[in-house]
Amino acid sequence: MDLQGKKVLVVGCGKSGIGAAWLLNQYGAVPVLFDSNEQLDVHALRKKNGLSEEICVVLGNVSDELKKELALVVVSPGVPVDTPFMDAFRDANIPIWGEVELAWNFGKGRVIAITGTNGKTTTTTLVGDIMKAYFDSAFVVGNIGTPYTQEAPKMKDDSVTVAEISSFQLETTQNFHPSVSAILNITPDHLNRHHTMENYAAVKESITKNQTKSDFCVLNYEDQWLKEFGKSCPAEVIWFSSARKLQKGYYLDGDIICRNMGEGQEELMHVGDMNLIGVHNYENVMAAIAMSAAFGVPMQTILSVVKSFKAVEHRIEYVATKRGVVYYNDSKGTNPDAAIQAIKAMKWPTVLIGGGYDKGNTYDEWIEAFDGKVKLFVLIGQTREAIAQCARAHGITNIVFADTFEEAMDVCVENAKPGDAVLLSPACASWGMFPNYEVRGEMFKEYVNRLEE
Repeated sequence: MDLQGKKVLVVGCGKSGIGAAWLLNQYGAVPVLFDSNEQLDVHALRKKNGLSEEICVVLGNVSDELKKELALVVVSPGVPVDTPFMDAFRDANIPIWGEVELAWNFGKGRVIAITGTNGKTTTTTLVGDIMKAYFDSAFVVGNIGTPYTQEAPKMKDDSVTVAEISSFQLETTQNFHPSVSAILNITPDHLNRHHTMENYAAVKESITKNQTKSDFCVLNYEDQWLKEFGKSCPAEVIWFSSARKLQKGYYLDGDIICRNMGEGQEELMHVGDMNLIGVHNYENVMAAIAMSAAFGVPMQTILSVVKSFKAVEHRIEYVATKRGVVYYNDSKGTNPDAAIQAIKAMKWPTVLIGGGYDKGNTYDEWIEAFDGKVKLFVLIGQTREAIAQCARAHGITNIVFADTFEEAMDVCVENAKPGDAVLLSPACASWGMFPNYEVRGEMFKEYVNRLEE
């Protein structure tokens, strides 16, 4: 689409929206930033992001006059697309893109795209490190924190882009076409946005919609949704499994990561040679190896990077050992399935902090995964009553409510003994108490690091 001199409405003034406005402005379009919050401080917004006066900011409502002038609407991931507000643009036949679609149309080179309910950030970071070790021009973008639109102008024909793509971002892709994609898993999350698991799974699977059999898609053989989707996936499927040997694919054989591409088993590495812990991380690593090998990176390079790779921040991140107690920050465990992986990785009696913003999830499977490890359950946030009710139904009664995060940490320190673990793995989003999971995790780490030895 030629946007030179054309007016484009960018819905949302967060990091993604600012990135989109900058990109549009750089390529000669006329971006109009919009936010429904009429109280937004436009002067502070301009100052913080270095926005020139030529980028117009509109608050509250979009006038009919402005709608008639628009060639395109670019919507930020946090803005639901199934609302009357968005319907008005569709009814006016104005195309709606997301940040990923916009960046894809301006960026160059080949793309590796990764989605899934859990493990996206770890896998994306690892694949990004592998690409940077082998290619001269590699970018890591998307839901991981760096807007795709911010990096797109820097890309060249030989660039490799590794993109973490959320379900919210996939809702607004049209022509986005990765050479290699991966769907790590599909478990309940964001049902307040997608309404049903069928809708959620379909959005995740749409990462492959423009792929062909000359492209690759890496799928988890142990995921019920993906095992079925593999039958109709338009790309060439590469499977990985943590539970069984595959006739073709990557798998865990005891403590050894292996592959069999139809010519017999090849042992790649022992899981003890990496810095990551937990079966879920072995799955992330297998997916990363599969994607990188499919992309043409030599196995020697791949395994060298894997062995030196450390856990990403806020995802079962070791913080410190204080007074014989180990502290792990899993603030990125924002849904029950992610939190299950964290508690499974704990090898000690655990004081667990859970609770937060209600995304419409249920907690039975998470509670069942405690398997006798949780010696004290400290609950915070909007969901604490619902989680406590679920926990009691499963026979867990050693529960404490905390009104603030500081209070929750005080309770943990008072009750944890040498040989125990304290784990922040909330199974809920941070909103309501924190701006994001990063702030929640940083507060946890700051508190722990202040503790005396």
